Amino acid sequence: MNVFRKSRWLLLVAVFAMIAAACGSDEGGGDGTAIGLVYDIGGRGDQSFNDSAARGLDRAVDDLGIAASEASANDDGSNREELLNLQAEGNELVFGIGFLFAEPMTSAATANPDVNFAIVDDASVDLPNVAGLVFAEEEGSFLVGAAAALKSQTGTVGYIGGVNIELIQKFEAGFNAGARAVNPDIEIISQYITEPPNFDGFNDPASGRVIAQSMFESGADIVYHAAGGSGAGLFQAAKEYSEANSTKVWAIGVDSDQYLTAGEDVQEYILTSMLKRVDVAVYNTIDSVVDGTFESGANVFDLSVDGVGYSTSGGFVDDIVDQLEEFKTQIINGDIVVPTTP
Repeated sequence: MNVFRKSRWLLLVAVFAMIAAACGSDEGGGDGTAIGLVYDIGGRGDQSFNDSAARGLDRAVDDLGIAASEASANDDGSNREELLNLQAEGNELVFGIGFLFAEPMTSAATANPDVNFAIVDDASVDLPNVAGLVFAEEEGSFLVGAAAALKSQTGTVGYIGGVNIELIQKFEAGFNAGARAVNPDIEIISQYITEPPNFDGFNDPASGRVIAQSMFESGADIVYHAAGGSGAGLFQAAKEYSEANSTKVWAIGVDSDQYLTAGEDVQEYILTSMLKRVDVAVYNTIDSVVDGTFESGANVFDLSVDGVGYSTSGGFVDDIVDQLEEFKTQIINGDIVVPTTP
């Protein structure tokens, strides 16, 4: 009897071991996959671009079971290449979050040919182990531009760009096109915080606040920003101007759903946000490494794959969602071609 029970126990152990082995060999499992990620200036907690990347990384840790390590560039970004090389030690994939990683990633990827790399917002690194994760920012910006025109009471809206470069001009081009698709006569005030090679415009809330204040004083009642951390100044200006003038002006956020990240004191002034789904790009790229389908070269995230979009938090655009979704469908179908230059 004891021999029989022992044999049955050994048989059950063998069966469970076979099941466990089969589960462990599933292509979707992330066990053993190590991912490194380097944020740009501001790091995790910037309430915008870097935080969106962080959400994708965190989701991959939870859903795919990967191991993750992260680092942030210093205040002047001079250690980007050093951090990429450090993350390449022991990781199968290393991200650089932002187009300013292009040159340092070229060097790091060349020095580490057996490691895969991915750079957000740039597809210029032409190496077999580098994926360029780029977005149709103009498409998402078109939708928030349409929202601004549909909601504006003054017929004047504004756009604040962080740095006057081609990438940030895509946001302006889409915003302008969306606003004018609703109201061809709408007035649009545009201003950039800095000119290259000065990239401080992405991390200068004080200047963002001054520019936004000027736009509100000039009649704009809704202002959209594509200025990274400088957007915090826009939110503060919307709050201050509204309270000082017993009126209501609005801000439109960017990259993340900034209604959820900018702080409760300014939530009621954030009409919507243009969602640039860096989190989707990061997660999908990690998933491609886990399942062995990683592809170098340009990987484009547009409206058709929810790579860009708009937020509805706060309920301030609920009454115009049907119109925005109609525009979205027309863009996906090719009936509307959104410009990429203002």
